[in-house]
Amino acid sequence: MSLFTTVEENEATGKVKEVYEDIKATKGIDFVPNFWKSLSINADHLEAVWLKLKAIMKPGKLDLKTKEIIALSVSIVNNCEY
Repeated sequence: MSLFTTVEENEATGKVKEVYEDIKATKGIDFVPNFWKSLSINADHLEAVWLKLKAIMKPGKLDLKTKEIIALSVSIVNNCEY
């Protein structure tokens, strides 16, 4: 039993549905990871976090793969179970 309610993909409407679709298209996946669902209770916050992540992960001085390796390394060092 979860501690709070999330919006499942098949129940998503409006801004949440738009962000979910963008997440799947951008990441090239066919599902919305639970991390993003956990933010879905506030559509504005979900959108803001997603847009910020997309901006940060755009190729620049570092390519996307390097940025993802850094993010993974930080998660491992911080014992992130997700």
